[in-house]
Amino acid sequence: MAKQTRLATREGNRAKLMAAARAEFAERGYPATKVDAVAARAGLTRGAVYSNFPSKRALYFAVLAEDAEAAAADGGQARKKTQKDALGALARAFVARLPLATAPTHLGAHLLSEVMADDRTRQAYTQLMKLSALQIGFALGHLGGTRPRVRQAEAALTILEGARQFAAAAPGLVEPFHIVQTCENLPDLETAWRFPDQLPPTKVLDDPWSPGDATDLAHDAPADLTSTGLVAILGVHRLSAIEEAIREMPDNEDITLVVVSADPGELVGLVRLTVAETRAHLRQAFPPASVPRLRVVVDPDGTIAAAAGVTGVSDTTEVALRIAGGRIKLRSEGFAACAASSLHDTKAPR
Repeated sequence: MAKQTRLATREGNRAKLMAAARAEFAERGYPATKVDAVAARAGLTRGAVYSNFPSKRALYFAVLAEDAEAAAADGGQARKKTQKDALGALARAFVARLPLATAPTHLGAHLLSEVMADDRTRQAYTQLMKLSALQIGFALGHLGGTRPRVRQAEAALTILEGARQFAAAAPGLVEPFHIVQTCENLPDLETAWRFPDQLPPTKVLDDPWSPGDATDLAHDAPADLTSTGLVAILGVHRLSAIEEAIREMPDNEDITLVVVSADPGELVGLVRLTVAETRAHLRQAFPPASVPRLRVVVDPDGTIAAAAGVTGVSDTTEVALRIAGGRIKLRSEGFAACAASSLHDTKAPR
């Protein structure tokens, strides 16, 4: 009972801090907001802030993530039938959220400046954008009955992210309609997929697998990590390696990306924010059947990684498991681990 009370108190304090921070960021802007002001507004101490968030930036990412997740839950599913239509819908949904030239500074205006503040965060954001491009690119390929259009998706995201920056730095520079037209008419930039030249060893196992409960952020649904398929435990600087699994795994098996980091307090909010925005983009631009099967799970305390035998995670962790019959059947570790584990067939014991 005492433990439940402490947990409830902690969750209540965290909610108060998030609400207070959201109000402070909106009124003063991120740079001018002080941690002491957030604490006072929440009726808590400065220590309460730092017991829940390691820094003001982590609090900022968490607020933006919560708002993005709420926005991603709204609205219906698109019914676009062509790749051009989907790219247009993606661009329209993106530019619809851009602030007007006469509008005050919006809450997320300082996201990119905080992302660029240090190399670790910049690398993580690069990988998250690559992950987003993978999801959109595979959705484009499925919708058009063609090979994946990952490079086309990368180009579209570059245009749209550039529009977001200029909306803050030079509002009114480009007409939103022109941005939509540009994305609709992007050429097919895809090059041949090159499989990794060297693969790490793959261990054949029959080990127990008890990862616990998990939530799939990509679909906002529970994720059964014991289902047949591949589970990739990747550091935030190696997320794009999941492309190996998406391209090579059998269509009837699940693919789960478990995100880990040496600095989860700072980066988990950024992961949640980016995955939620991508989920919204996919819902607004693609029919459900075209949305990739990839599941994305965050493992902030390393519980899932520990169940996989990873004793210490880093931003470059790369471990892939093949699961069948609720047990670990294959394990690869190191560069191209996803490719190595994807190549092998595995069956549940009879």
